Amino acid sequence: MLIRIERSQPSTVERGAGPVSEHPGRPGLVRSLWGGLRNLAVRRPLLAVFQVNLRCNSSCGYCNLPLNAGRYEMSREEIRTVFAGLYHDGLRVVFVQGGEPLLRRDLVAVLQDLHEIGLHLTVITNGTKLTVPLVTQFDDLGISLSISLDTLNPAAYERIRGADQLEAVLAGVDLLRHYRHPKFLTCIVSEANREDVTEVVAFARQRGFLPVVGAYHWDVGLYGKQDETLMYDRQQARLVFEQLLEQDLLPPGYCRQYATDTVTWLGGGTLAPCDAGGYSIAIDASGNVAPCLSLPSVGNLRESSLSDILSRFDRRSIQCCSDHSSCNRVDGRVIGSVLRHPIAAWQTPVSW
Repeated sequence: MLIRIERSQPSTVERGAGPVSEHPGRPGLVRSLWGGLRNLAVRRPLLAVFQVNLRCNSSCGYCNLPLNAGRYEMSREEIRTVFAGLYHDGLRVVFVQGGEPLLRRDLVAVLQDLHEIGLHLTVITNGTKLTVPLVTQFDDLGISLSISLDTLNPAAYERIRGADQLEAVLAGVDLLRHYRHPKFLTCIVSEANREDVTEVVAFARQRGFLPVVGAYHWDVGLYGKQDETLMYDRQQARLVFEQLLEQDLLPPGYCRQYATDTVTWLGGGTLAPCDAGGYSIAIDASGNVAPCLSLPSVGNLRESSLSDILSRFDRRSIQCCSDHSSCNRVDGRVIGSVLRHPIAAWQTPVSW
């Protein structure tokens, strides 16, 4: 999505803790733009999906990530060192996820470090652990938030997420009613919630969220497990996205373009090349780097430079995955889509 830089407005979020202090060491706009433009020109990573932890309080039927297995998680200091190097290499955007990132006790401190480095951050959360103090701190750091919510039906929510947590999510959403920065609500279409998607989109828009509607993927490399209760007929799922477009339920810009691409993908059409390993990479909590979450890691940033790791990527396997349109994950295609559809990007109602 297009980044429109605007002057921040005074926070109207309810205060439950003091504001995060401003730090003069954050890089200036010129330096930030230069590094990003350089990477655009040579097709190097601008975006990283970072698993800040590997623990989760949900058990989603469509998630195949290796969670709650006691694997090593980088310390705050290691994360700061790794991402300072990535910023020097031109990386500018980080999607911070887990597991459930809000389970990490030093998350705010980690985010403050990444903010000071100069990175634009989006925290992807299930929304069950949001509190007034956390929302206040996120707001003061200028962080974008993405809440995962597939249905407003408690029984369907528990079926999809493996936990009875809908009430907690809705309470978290309510805390964000005055949030100043971009806030997204991500709904993943599966057989369990096909009939609920339009309601979720309306719910999101009524509360000032940008609805991002994607499709459940299974058996895409290392990502996405089979769950018979969630697996859909592709044509039936395609009708969901067509309805969203025909009824003009999605806001103009990237969210609508993404739905259009999903209709193409579900219909068996070929998508434009994936950005994985080019404009985007995936980094797990241990520092291991892969082209995306569905492909195996090839190196660790605590031991090797980004350039060295990029040289190890199997470009043929990435190209093969892309050519077969085996998924339409937003993080693997967002930058390329913005470049291919600049008008849609400009229409996206997001300012940073």
